[in-house]
Amino acid sequence: MLEQPAAAVLLRRRRLVDATALTPPVRRSAWQWLRRPLTIQAGLSALQAELIQRGLLLSVGLYRYCASLSAPALAGFGGALLDLLDAESGFDTEHTPLFRGFPESVPGNTETFYVNRVFARLLQEPEQPCVLCGDTSSVHAVAPCAHLVCRTCWDGSDFSACPLCLQRITASDPFLRPSAVEEEAEVHVRSDRLRLLSLATADSVRQTIGALLSRRTPLSAMDRADLRILLDGASSAWLPEDIPVRETRALVIAHFLAAEPAMVDRAGTATDVLRLCYALMDADPGLRTPPARRKSLPRATRRLLLERLDRMPVETLVEDLFRHERAWKRIGENLHPFEFATRYPVAALAFAILRRTDVDLGTAAGRAVAGEASRHPLVRVEDGRLVLSTFGSRVEGAFTDERPGQALDLLRQRPGELVRRLVQLARALPPELHAALVEALTTAVSDVSPAVLAAALGQVRTPPGDLRLFFPRGGTTRIWTAVDDREPLPAALAAGLSAVLTGEMLRRATGLPRWRRAFLDEELARLAAPGSERSVSASLLRMPRGSAVPIPQDELLRLFLHWVEPADRRVDLDLSVAVFDEEWGFVGLCDYTRLRFDEDALVHSGDLTSAPGPGGSTEFVDVDLRAVRRVGGRYLLPVVFSYNDVPFEELERGFVGMMRQPSGLFDPAAVEERFDLAGPAKILLPFGVDLHTKELRWYDVNLSAAGYGHDIARYAGQLGLMAATLEEVHGSGDRVSLWEICCWHAAARTDEIAVRCADGSVVGYRRTAGEEPAAFARRVTARLEPDRAWDEDAAAGADFVAVLTGDLAARPGAEVYALHPRLLDDASVALIDAPHLLALLAPDNRAHLRSGESGRSLRGF
Repeated sequence: MLEQPAAAVLLRRRRLVDATALTPPVRRSAWQWLRRPLTIQAGLSALQAELIQRGLLLSVGLYRYCASLSAPALAGFGGALLDLLDAESGFDTEHTPLFRGFPESVPGNTETFYVNRVFARLLQEPEQPCVLCGDTSSVHAVAPCAHLVCRTCWDGSDFSACPLCLQRITASDPFLRPSAVEEEAEVHVRSDRLRLLSLATADSVRQTIGALLSRRTPLSAMDRADLRILLDGASSAWLPEDIPVRETRALVIAHFLAAEPAMVDRAGTATDVLRLCYALMDADPGLRTPPARRKSLPRATRRLLLERLDRMPVETLVEDLFRHERAWKRIGENLHPFEFATRYPVAALAFAILRRTDVDLGTAAGRAVAGEASRHPLVRVEDGRLVLSTFGSRVEGAFTDERPGQALDLLRQRPGELVRRLVQLARALPPELHAALVEALTTAVSDVSPAVLAAALGQVRTPPGDLRLFFPRGGTTRIWTAVDDREPLPAALAAGLSAVLTGEMLRRATGLPRWRRAFLDEELARLAAPGSERSVSASLLRMPRGSAVPIPQDELLRLFLHWVEPADRRVDLDLSVAVFDEEWGFVGLCDYTRLRFDEDALVHSGDLTSAPGPGGSTEFVDVDLRAVRRVGGRYLLPVVFSYNDVPFEELERGFVGMMRQPSGLFDPAAVEERFDLAGPAKILLPFGVDLHTKELRWYDVNLSAAGYGHDIARYAGQLGLMAATLEEVHGSGDRVSLWEICCWHAAARTDEIAVRCADGSVVGYRRTAGEEPAAFARRVTARLEPDRAWDEDAAAGADFVAVLTGDLAARPGAEVYALHPRLLDDASVALIDAPHLLALLAPDNRAHLRSGESGRSLRGF
């Protein structure tokens, strides 16, 4: 396969095919003897058939490109394209479950199967009759585990591993025989699953970089990796003046710093410099985990970083250092600030305060630090060491001393911090200061990121519940719950704060280019507003945590888990499903201890306890939603356990996902979602299914794990509590949804909005004379009585379309958000993502538009 990392990124993120990168060079003499028209047509037909099997079609532009190639070039192009697609979905490996006849051949009685395995493993002796059937000639050892296996009792045409220890055995072992069910199943791809592949343009990489850099929320690990790949072929001239997310900015600065040292000036704070240091050391610029190994920085780079710190005000510099005290103490060992104290005395002073260093006036460094300290009245000496009272400590002191009014006065100086602490202030302030809080917020919101405003709005509107949910910082998303004993906010205050936050979003949207009509899908209310993606798993669908998608009532789901263990360590992963009732009471499970739940309601493909490379191992679970409801189940929780306590990050490769109505054992066209297994976690809860609301909600969280033997029997209580809390928090409807963001845009930018309802009907809303955007937005967001009925053609005349599934005809050039774009062509419409809709509401967005940046230049996935 050709080396094309940037092409793989474009294909996965935007379904754009970089034809230049994927087409191999071919000499004319290699194909001129072929009958070109016939061969090309046959090749195109074969490529189309392979793509349809994967749920994809060639766009008109891409088809014409393929038709222009020579036969050898088309063969090389098609092979490279299919390789990338198969690696993305997991179709590039052979998925062989323990029972090759799954689901039909899975034993109905797991206990009998287990007892037979134990007897055979413990009691079977070499050259002795089988302890189960008494056959004297059918017991032989299998490789490499050397367990004695009876060929009569254990069917070698059905098992793919040793039936006693369930570890993979050598493919050439005589025990393994051809399976009667290994013929390829006939593939039937539903037309509603097909998605279009479009031809990338010369500007596609630049557009994708621009979309990532314009985001107003932190990138996920996968997004950061993609950005690094795309920047390898980029120019610094492509960079916008402002990169709003500081973690993203650190990656960009680190990439270009060696060639352009002046890029360091983009690091505006000490924390920005710390993020840059982490990026230079190939660590996480989100500062959640320290560098695995502190890389030594070149002397010129150290001077450059210290010089940048030296130009910052002392108070804010010290405050930033204390905000990440442990990280800065570690990085200080690399920067050696006192080595350059006479050249950069401000930086040396800040580190002296951070480290509580005794100042030695007998040294040049000590004299430089003492001289600099004398210039700053906020710096004082206590017990021979330098101390500075920071802004953060003064705010915390005001809250601790029950002086919230003073805390409000301080926070007025920092609008972003005021909005982040809005709920804390609202609960702490006495009623007579509520009006002052609303007034302070009204002044502050104009300079605050839309992501922070949306998060604050959700917090203000969400009343206390039974439990609180906490997402601590760390390498994986672990959460915990606690009893929620907070008092609700006064209704009048909550309404006033919400009005200010919503009004600011509408005000910003009003300044954007106008639309003739907007077409919205009310199903977007299931999707959460874009937020921080720092800790989300790499996945096919990029939905915020807590989002939900509808599932058909009688559909068959097939869950899959695939992993490849490192060469020097056995890794035993388990795919399991827990079933809970209406009140989150435990109903049952399907895992290695129970391969069938209620006959065919849940069927497990069998437990594999090792996954040697290169093929690895795969486990499946078939879920019959109707049958699960029949036995009183409402909630289904699929879970991945590392049974022998090996972190996911040690795997050579690992992923878990879901297929809907698959055709064949592993159907790439039916793969609805796929999560990569990564990080130090050992237990992953990727999503949950609610059979009552017919929703599948994305969780993507981990449980803390310690010890050995992780399985559902041990964690069922924690799973139920965690999922119940997630459902309470995300299912309440108080958090800001993508539907609400789209309504803000539409109400502020057009007078005509068409809405597709859940039952498929289309209704219309028109702004009345003199109706303010806030009133119009409330009417549409709440889906009050519409002004008229409409037909599906309403989307054809819309400049903006936001839908769950792109199963409609959009006007050429329209801006379109679609979670599932289907046959929408990126060359015809401007496909945008959810973070882009939020980024447009940035406080400085109109300045960007005046400078010539169009919405299309920032689009992409």
